[in-house]
Amino acid sequence: MSSLFNTRDCLAGARDTLPMLVGAAPFGVIFGTLAVGAGLPPWAAQAMSLLVYAGSSQFVAVSLVSAGTVLPVIWLTTFIINLRHALYSATLLPTARTWPLRWRAALAFWLTDETFAVVEHRFRTRGEAGAAAYQLGSSLAMYLNWQFFTLVGIVLGKAVPGLADWGLDFAMVATFTAIVAPQLRQRPALAAAATAGVLALLCRGWPYKLDLIVAVTGGMSAAMAVRYASRRSRT
Repeated sequence: MSSLFNTRDCLAGARDTLPMLVGAAPFGVIFGTLAVGAGLPPWAAQAMSLLVYAGSSQFVAVSLVSAGTVLPVIWLTTFIINLRHALYSATLLPTARTWPLRWRAALAFWLTDETFAVVEHRFRTRGEAGAAAYQLGSSLAMYLNWQFFTLVGIVLGKAVPGLADWGLDFAMVATFTAIVAPQLRQRPALAAAATAGVLALLCRGWPYKLDLIVAVTGGMSAAMAVRYASRRSRT
């Protein structure tokens, strides 16, 4: 393995991600349950977690599949939802730009909301030393956690009818609240959250999850506008 990585920092990344693992576990169970409930074969539901590995997009894709939505709409919807990862990458780039391409590609695939929240704080407070190993530890912990609980959800979804109606999805709300709340001290993040929240309420109920697309696009646009205005004011 590359000299960028060491066991101590890797374990530290996994350790600091533990609270996120607990919050994401019911999320994975619910996804597995909903996926088989929507008619996906168990192997396809697990393959989506293995190869797509994007929780919110997976949920939206499954709901669109169950509604009989055509593939181009599903592709466009999940693409828009995942555009937030471009902002994540831009934030982490100053630290990651010197890493080998093969590792940047792998860690980009494993980058999630939870891992971003953990590693962004680590990068900002402690700099580049051990950063790659730290992100690898966080990423692998989240990835393996998601695969395991997706499998649990698939098994339970076959064995326990109506499991998706037990209210476990509250864990998803709690997890994302914990991720977002510390970021709201920054004006771009606050503008993004406020704009996305208002748009989501105004557009609630639109078909094909278009309300989510509008909210994500509006929130990202608001954050970029505030960041640009802030930079202009300093020059």
